[in-house]
Amino acid sequence: MAVPKKKLSQSRQNSRRANWRLTAPKTVACPNCREPKLTHAVCPTCGYYKGRAVVVEQDKAEEKKA
Repeated sequence: MAVPKKKLSQSRQNSRRANWRLTAPKTVACPNCREPKLTHAVCPTCGYYKGRAVVVEQDKAEEKKA
């Protein structure tokens, strides 16, 4: 079993732990509406993904039914 020979100093221990931080998610401009969206995801504003309408807005769907 691996056992350390000497105690790690606090500065060495803390410098190893210093890089544990959150990063902001990467966003890109939607090619359809130019609003920021997550990469490889459907645009929450217009509902397009890779140039296709994936999510149909509820207002338009209700108009088609009536």
